[in-house]
Parts: sequence; structure tokens; C-alpha cells
Amino acid sequence: MRRMSRHPVWVRVSHWITTACVVTLAYTGVVILMAHPRLYWGEAGNDLTPALIELPISRNYKHGGFDAPVRFFEDRATPVSASRTYNIFNKNGWGRSLHFLAAWCLVVPGVAYVVAGIVGGHFRRRFFSGYGRLQGLTYTLVVFVAAPLIVLTGLAMSPAITAAFPFLLRVFGGQQSARTIHFFAFLALSLFVVGHVVMVVRSGVVQQLRAMTIGE
Repeated sequence: MRRMSRHPVWVRVSHWITTACVVTLAYTGVVILMAHPRLYWGEAGNDLTPALIELPISRNYKHGGFDAPVRFFEDRATPVSASRTYNIFNKNGWGRSLHFLAAWCLVVPGVAYVVAGIVGGHFRRRFFSGYGRLQGLTYTLVVFVAAPLIVLTGLAMSPAITAAFPFLLRVFGGQQSARTIHFFAFLALSLFVVGHVVMVVRSGVVQQLRAMTIGE
């Protein structure tokens, strides 16, 4: 049986920091989405505008609990308003703060991982030689496509960031478009994590954990 090659210390450290951040981001991201489980395309969207996708993940689904919408003016393009008939789930302020904190904590080791992986040849040895073709392609897409995409779309949802770098909104077609892309990038990364865990279990949990902790 071929012995697993030793992981460098920087790979092991960045792996566990990334793991903690990803778990935090997934949990807080779902909490944020529960408060408004509707996805749009373009610059803006709210409960009273048509949604691209509506997710049945909280009592806010189908934006229920509204009185009939009232038009401010007779014009078809007039703003509309409506009152709530019950309190919706909206306790996500802590989730947003923790989500952004975990995101920044992920970006630092993530950038260090990519730079070290390119300079030190880790990606060349692992992704293109040490892994099978499909596994290597999957890791390459995650590291160089999905991960940067979810970071950039996350930044595009921050008013402070887009005020300094407005081109982000133009790239993704608006804040709501960025949110929708962010969601699908999250789904792709979640599928990768599930597949990754399955592979770890099938190849030997103890062996893999030892390789990624103490490096043996």
C-alpha cells in the first residue's frame, strides 16, 4: 500500500483554519438567507418584487403575512407598500457580523495557501500529479474558480467595498445578481465539502486526520 506523502505545516494549518471558517460561514449564511429566502437578478429586489428563486427555508417563504399591496400613485411604475400581519424571522444581525468576520479570517490563510501552493509547487505535485484526473480538476476548480468567485461576490454585497470599488457591481450585474451567484457558488462548495468528507471516510478517517494534523 502506497504511503501518503507528508503534508507541509502550512498546508495543515491553513486547512484547519479554513475548516473552522467554512463551517461558520455556512451556518451564518443560512441564518442570513432565512431572513430573506428570495434571490433576484439585477440591482435591487425586495419582498414586493418578483423573485428569481424563492427558497422554502423559513416562515418568510413566499413573503407571507402581508396585507394587500397599496400603490402610492396610479402609474404602473409607482412604488408599492404593504404592512406585515405577523412578525417575520429577522434576527440575523449577529449572523451578518460573524459572517463577514469569518470571511476575512478565511481570506488571509486562503491567499497565503494559494501563493505558497504556486511558489512551492504544491498544486503542481498534488493537483496535477498526485491526484486522479477528475479529483485534480475538481480541486483546481474549487481553489481557482469557486473560491475566488464566492469571495468577490461577497465583497460586491458590501456597500463599503463597492463604494471604493464600484466596478464589482458592474462585473456581476448588480448587488442582487452578486447575491444570487454567491448562493450558487456556496452550493458548489458545499457539494465539494460533502464529497471531500466522503473521500476522507472511505480512505480511512484516522489515517487522513493524522496526515492533516501531525503530518504522519
